[in-house]
Amino acid sequence: MRTAVALILLATGYRIVAAWNPELVNFSPLMALAFCGAVYFRNRWMWLVPFVALSASDLYLDHYHATQFGYTWDLGGVLVRTICFAAALLLGWTVAQRKNWLRLLTGCLGGSLLFFLATNTASFLGDAFYAKTLADWWQAMTVGHPEFPPTLFFFRNTLVSDLLFTGVFVLAMEWAALRAGEPSLLKRHAQRTA
Repeated sequence: MRTAVALILLATGYRIVAAWNPELVNFSPLMALAFCGAVYFRNRWMWLVPFVALSASDLYLDHYHATQFGYTWDLGGVLVRTICFAAALLLGWTVAQRKNWLRLLTGCLGGSLLFFLATNTASFLGDAFYAKTLADWWQAMTVGHPEFPPTLFFFRNTLVSDLLFTGVFVLAMEWAALRAGEPSLLKRHAQRTA
């Protein structure tokens, strides 16, 4: 459990530091940790830790974006991100019922795709730059605003970071179980269902 909490604290710090490097935008471990928290944490109070990390880092990042780029995040964007994290918890809880490597991968990919579609659709709906047509929705999903990197760049970072950090979290939890002399958490579940 200490390993998981340490990963979450490191992830919060990483998300803040990554904001200073434009290549790392949306390369964040928090969605993966929300998903994995529901998969591995038996104490459901621990499920709140990624939300606390998200909120704390959002406060800093909102201030950072206001001073660097002249805009702040609106409440709608914060709510969409929070709902996406809640959906990641639900995906994780579903995967936890019958853990295996394929379900972990599918849940991770599903969370990434949901986050991308939800946040970009919210941006499309709330941004006066986009006409409210199917073509402009597609622009919001693929290239976005001309003055920013393409939206697919952000999705690539989200997808890669979710896969990477889910893998790191799962391996850390499995390693902690092995080190404690317990069977693999994935194997333990397989034994209970057999």
